[in-house]
Amino acid sequence: MIQKLICISLFVFGVYACSSDDKKQFEHAGGSFKLCLDEEPTSYIPKDIIDNYSAMVVTQIAEGLVCFNPGDLSVQPRLAEKWSVSPDGRIYSFTLRKDVMFHPHKSFSSDEDRLMTPEDVLFSFQSACKPNDKGMASGAYVTLFGNQVQGARAYYEGKSKSVSGFKVKGNVFEITLEKADPNYINKLAQVNAAIVSKTINKNGFSEDCIGTGPFKFAEIKEGEQKEIILTKNEDYYLTDKKGNALPYLDSVIFVVEPRKLEQLDRFERGETQFLGSLPTSRITEMLEGRIKDFNSEPPLMVLYNNPLLTTNYYFFNMTEDRFKDPRVRKAFNYAIDRERITQDILRGQYHENGIYGIVPPIGTAFKGYDFKGVKEEGYSFNPELAKKLLAEAGYPNGEGFGSVNLRINIGDVNGAVAEEVSAQIRQVLGINVNIDASSFEQKDEDADYARGDMFRSAWIADFSSPETFLSNFYSGYLPTNPADASQLNQSRYKNPVFDKYFEMARHANSQREQYKLFAEAEKEMLKDPPVIILWYANDFQLCYSRVRNLKINPMNFLDLREVYFKDWTKEEYLKSVQ
Repeated sequence: MIQKLICISLFVFGVYACSSDDKKQFEHAGGSFKLCLDEEPTSYIPKDIIDNYSAMVVTQIAEGLVCFNPGDLSVQPRLAEKWSVSPDGRIYSFTLRKDVMFHPHKSFSSDEDRLMTPEDVLFSFQSACKPNDKGMASGAYVTLFGNQVQGARAYYEGKSKSVSGFKVKGNVFEITLEKADPNYINKLAQVNAAIVSKTINKNGFSEDCIGTGPFKFAEIKEGEQKEIILTKNEDYYLTDKKGNALPYLDSVIFVVEPRKLEQLDRFERGETQFLGSLPTSRITEMLEGRIKDFNSEPPLMVLYNNPLLTTNYYFFNMTEDRFKDPRVRKAFNYAIDRERITQDILRGQYHENGIYGIVPPIGTAFKGYDFKGVKEEGYSFNPELAKKLLAEAGYPNGEGFGSVNLRINIGDVNGAVAEEVSAQIRQVLGINVNIDASSFEQKDEDADYARGDMFRSAWIADFSSPETFLSNFYSGYLPTNPADASQLNQSRYKNPVFDKYFEMARHANSQREQYKLFAEAEKEMLKDPPVIILWYANDFQLCYSRVRNLKINPMNFLDLREVYFKDWTKEEYLKSVQ
């Protein structure tokens, strides 16, 4: 049946299509933008990405049908020049660009062979709906397709030869959902919805990281600190509004450096141009000792006080017998003095609006969300109640409980917070918490397979909705076989009341109704907590002022297409701040 479509008009954020022959170079083009990554990416294959470190790199290389505007995080076209949604909210139709080429690769016989086609889109999405060689689901299947796209589950389970909800109609690619989801267009802006080449993958080169983005993967340079080097895509299909070729930069270099103090030292030596988070131990020294660098006209550096859509927390392994009792989990929550953590360790580098739920209480991002109601279900420091609950659970003063293994990834702040939490739990509850630090990749794998008692985690929003945080506790994302990895709901939490509200919210007709239902889901989760909420990130970020057009946003979404270098004159600077 042909349905009448509601068209969404094309919105292009400062970039326009242009043939390669017409492109001209921006007068300040060139240079290399260098920054540090806390951890090495765990994957360069878009459909498998579920961590921020991989996303930050691969977002520069691979693109989806739509993308986020780095200024306000609204969704805008990218590989699709426009899209429309059916009146019932279930069918998304994307009109694809015809001028997009994949990066050069030996698998392509000609430039024409490099052109992106609807078949590449179909292949990208359909291959994401297949189990991998280990029988595991991709991150894209779990978060985007499995429970949402018509026929995706049947295809995943081998009951059909294709995903019925994916259709190619000429130059239009169509996605049909099982139920309407107002957030779905935001979800498609995530990096695990990026389009890959059917030719590249069929030839066995899926790990070569070939995309359509503004930068190409060049090499991984080994050394004391590993460097991931990306270079300019000379064939990129977009230009700026004056017809200048994008991107402006010649290269982007990510330095893998987990040590925050070393990141700062590199920045101060001018080896990197951007610092994502100022080490807590150097905040006072940096902000007061180098005040001239911030206040001169023009300044040498720019300081961003950036509240992030990021929640730092520990989660319990819900398959561990001791943590199946909600009184135990509540006792651990009441035993934590979060003010000591935020003041003594973070030293003000956190979002100061109370610490209580998994959704960061940033009203500008989630306007209308019932943070007040969620706060009433949250936990504050109450050692006497913590002891009482633990005793009621059968472990007075921690007797007979045994020790707890806390898994964290190596990092200055991670270690300091873990030591403080361990000391507080021992002091209040009489329980020893043993800290086991490893690489992020190893910690994450062990969390997937529930190899540990408690785990450190930090969730950065994939899109601007409470859903991205709450999805970590939805039982619909658990594997059928308990022995398999649980990549999203790592705590293996099951709460039917939470699930009911979560599912209702995801298919609600309006944002207002969605927020109301998501808040109810969060309240239910806090009554039966699988987590200990620790703090919300509010990073002090530094950038040299000569870096122009770098957009800072609450999701740390990095769009480097229009970033360039240019020193300020005093006259130009004063004019810009008037």
